[in-house]
Amino acid sequence: MSLEDEFQRYFHAVGDGQDRCYLCRRSPKDVKSFFGFDEDGVPLKAAAHGLEDVVLEEMDIMSYRGARPVCAVCQLNVDAISALGENDVFTEVIQRMRERRDDLWPGAPGS
Repeated sequence: MSLEDEFQRYFHAVGDGQDRCYLCRRSPKDVKSFFGFDEDGVPLKAAAHGLEDVVLEEMDIMSYRGARPVCAVCQLNVDAISALGENDVFTEVIQRMRERRDDLWPGAPGS
């Protein structure tokens, strides 16, 4: 089975069959928009911000070489967590999400 077939199988298995981030489910278009670019890589509000000749040269805003595709926004979030030295906090949050999800929401017993 080709790599393309494997990705298509994965995308259909996780939901709507579209190319989306494994973590946040943003599409490539959503990620580009988050960073202020249109689908073609041109800034959305270039004139408002005084930008000239700025284009998103690299259109690869999703990783595809790992076990699952992850977007640049999620990668930046993980980088920030690591830079703050909060990997243990991140692990704790994931564990609480898995085991005691309701405790994380406001108004939950014990909050």
